[in-house]
Amino acid sequence: MSPSDFAVSLRGLAPYAANPASSRGRLLFEPPSPTRSEFQRDRDRILHCTAFRRLAHKTQVFVPHEDDHFRTRLTHSLEVGQIARSLARSLGLDDDLAEALALSHDLGHTPFGHTGEEVLDELMAPYGGFDHNAQALRLVTKLERRYAAFDGLNLTWETLEGLIKHNGPLLQADGKPAPRHAKRGLPAAVLEYNARHALELGRFASGEAQAAALADDIAYHAHDIDDGLRSGLLHFDHLGEVAFLRRLLDEIRKLYPSLEAPRLIHELVRRVLNFFIEDAIIESRRRISESGVRDIEDIRNFGAPLIGFSRSVEDTNQAISKFLFRNMYRHRRLATIREEAERVVRNLFLEFIKAPGKLPGEWGRAAAYAKDADKAARIICDYIAGMTDLYALNEHRKLFDKTPDLRMGRLQS
Repeated sequence: MSPSDFAVSLRGLAPYAANPASSRGRLLFEPPSPTRSEFQRDRDRILHCTAFRRLAHKTQVFVPHEDDHFRTRLTHSLEVGQIARSLARSLGLDDDLAEALALSHDLGHTPFGHTGEEVLDELMAPYGGFDHNAQALRLVTKLERRYAAFDGLNLTWETLEGLIKHNGPLLQADGKPAPRHAKRGLPAAVLEYNARHALELGRFASGEAQAAALADDIAYHAHDIDDGLRSGLLHFDHLGEVAFLRRLLDEIRKLYPSLEAPRLIHELVRRVLNFFIEDAIIESRRRISESGVRDIEDIRNFGAPLIGFSRSVEDTNQAISKFLFRNMYRHRRLATIREEAERVVRNLFLEFIKAPGKLPGEWGRAAAYAKDADKAARIICDYIAGMTDLYALNEHRKLFDKTPDLRMGRLQS
């Protein structure tokens, strides 16, 4: 027994877990590691890649240079990783794979959060559109250039499957795109890679991928409440709109009547996290037990997610989501920042389309020698999508006379 086989045997994986010892392998064969499982290697490659480091300077909700304590895409990904590990371990799933998927789920995000994604998708509409999950796949299979033997990270089939299908199958039973892709069809990056290395786009992903997706929901709701309260966009009185949050606040204040605001926020967030994680574990165990799944193929074929919240807690989750959308994501102070961030991304894209030679180094050469307009536009899109917030602003300053100040603090409450 190799050291990596021995490590796996000690972890008590359930029969329905993704077992690294029986992974479908990598597109390009590599000898196994004597000390790490295949999924541990994937996690480590993601942690060390350039795209992961860039997440430290990409917006989650607030621009990262606004305040050292607001979450970035990087800190969010680390928090999702912790929750995904907790869910996976409690359910007998492979926590290394769950963590790898959690850490990679935001790799394809643009600067300035969802605003950057929306404007790039609009601008790229004539060239196939933009989708951050497809961009993540593009990064880990092509754009990362670290290894002498191949482009990308050469991740296992299970990690790539989970990366692209953690939100569910991309194809319906009749072979047509899932509803979220019905308008434009599947992203070109997904189709291109799937033709080389089929990811079974019509089936569900592993339980580990489902756990990572649920961990994302848990993390961003709880932590957006945290950042929203500390930023001043939300106030404790606002939380009373959601019965669950009002009840938690009442409980905390009864136990700790003189608790100062910062610790009240953290106590609230801690309880929100525990509530959703515990429900997810209980509900997922129930679903797995009642489903009768015996192995990972049964999970893929089951036809519905097996990792999720109970119905009542899903209702609470949706209530929080709607509350945050109304009171924080669409707050007028953030709306001004979004409009200015959109202008930065739009200006950069249109300028590079008009004059690809303004792209630096290899990017400029690749765009100049692209065989057609679609390929040139995709190169420009890759370049902009990979930018951090600050890099995008600095590039804008080089090309334009006026660049907006995206700090929310300059705006009045």
